[in-house]
Amino acid sequence: MKKIILLFTFCIGFLAFSQIKVLKNETLVEIGKENSVGLYKKENRFTFNYQDINTSNLNTFRSFSFNDVNGDVSDLYKMISDGFIDEPTGNITLELPNDIIELHFEKNYGQPTMQFIQYINKNKKYVGKSQFLNKKQVDKIFGIGTSKENMYKKAVVKQPAVNPVTSTPNNTVQNTASEQSQPAKTPVKTKKTRK
Repeated sequence: MKKIILLFTFCIGFLAFSQIKVLKNETLVEIGKENSVGLYKKENRFTFNYQDINTSNLNTFRSFSFNDVNGDVSDLYKMISDGFIDEPTGNITLELPNDIIELHFEKNYGQPTMQFIQYINKNKKYVGKSQFLNKKQVDKIFGIGTSKENMYKKAVVKQPAVNPVTSTPNNTVQNTASEQSQPAKTPVKTKKTRK
C-alpha cells in the first residue's frame, strides 16, 4: 500500500511540474561571416556576433543587435566603407537600444582596418572588442556580392524627372510638366460689404 501511495504521489508531483511549453524554433539567417565575426538576420532584426579579444578567455562571444528601421544596415556598411577610404580622426560612436558601439579605424601593417568596440549595456566599464577587419573581410560579413546582400539593401525607387522636356514637330522645345501641373485660372469672387 505504501508503494502505491508513493507511486501515486510521484506521478502527481511529476504532472504538476511538467508545465514546459515547446516554443517555435526561429532560426537566424546568416548574412555573412569572417573568422569570428558574423552578421545574422531574424525578421527585421540584425545581430553581429564576435569573439571578444578584450578578455583573457578566448571562448567569450558577444553580440549586439538593432532593427533595420530606415536602412540602418546599409548606412552602417557605407559608414564603414567610407572609413576605409578616408580614415576618421577619432572613433565613430553609434548608440543602439542596449549598447554603445564604436567603429575604431587603424592602419595595421599599412593596411586600413576597423574594429567594433562594444560598451555592453551602455556601461563604459564593460567593453568588448572584435578582431581587426580589413575591407575584404567586412564585405564578406555584409554579404557583398552575394544574394544575401539584398536582405538589407535599400530599394532604389526611380522617380520621374521633375520637368520632363519634349520636342514638338517644328523643333521647338516645350516644358510640358510645368504647363500641365498649373491649375486653370478661375476668377476670384470677392464679397462686397454693405455700409
